[in-house]
Amino acid sequence: MPHILRKRSARIALTATSGLLAATLGFFAWQSFYPVQAATGWDVEVLHRDVTKAASLLPQTDGSLLVSRELDDGRGSILKITVTGERVVLIDNLSKPDGMVAAQGGWVFSQEGGLAPVSLSRDGQVTRLFDGESVQGLWNEGNYLYAIEDRKGNGRLMRYDWSSGQLDVLRSGLTETEGLTRCSDGRLLYTEKANGRVRSLSDDGSDPVVVDGLRNPTFLYCDQRGLWISEDNTHRARLLRIDADGSQQTVLTFLKAPQAIIADGIGGYLLAEGGRNRVLRLTPAPAPATATAQRN
Repeated sequence: MPHILRKRSARIALTATSGLLAATLGFFAWQSFYPVQAATGWDVEVLHRDVTKAASLLPQTDGSLLVSRELDDGRGSILKITVTGERVVLIDNLSKPDGMVAAQGGWVFSQEGGLAPVSLSRDGQVTRLFDGESVQGLWNEGNYLYAIEDRKGNGRLMRYDWSSGQLDVLRSGLTETEGLTRCSDGRLLYTEKANGRVRSLSDDGSDPVVVDGLRNPTFLYCDQRGLWISEDNTHRARLLRIDADGSQQTVLTFLKAPQAIIADGIGGYLLAEGGRNRVLRLTPAPAPATATAQRN
């Protein structure tokens, strides 16, 4: 009898374990494949598929789109997607190319894969500007290019002078700082991913927190609608917008590792969803027809 009970107990335990494993796998599968949800007033669609590890986005004047593919160990690249859908690799053999920003009649790109240069691509030529370690976020304005490193405890926020070539370290000892953006009120903002914060660079060095309680904030973008923040989570990540009054709006949910968000030039936005290897288009939903318009 004790032998029979032991076998029965073993079967029960095995069945319970199998059920728990199946439920766990099912939960993660549900999180991975559940469709992205847009808040009321917004529509979302897939613009480009099969863009491996899409990270930064840079629309071009000819209607094409540059996308950095954040693969490491020399497998990363900058891809150009034309208006007809043709795909051309512009630069390859990169290590986790991440940030991109228009500058000096071309565009600057960074590499997050360890020691690597921040470089300018212009007229088909790539020029090294300065060296960094795990540089991610970039911001360009006037005479200066800003760059921030994603490191643990020894990251830097740097400013490069286009005229003199001088590189100044504005902040050091940073941890998992990734995104950079300038808002119309003059604030230069950066993310602290591990701490779930967005800070504002200040003259006195205090860098006050402007947004807190986030889940792995990464890329930032500021425009007339507010401050956009993508959260770099593997499952159920969000795209947030912080309004001028400080209120937080969740615009997209159930994303997988979203990265850069950028205006598309026609009233909407493009979002790199690196976890699903695609680029999304986000647009304001059409206003509902009025009763008068419906009668006409």
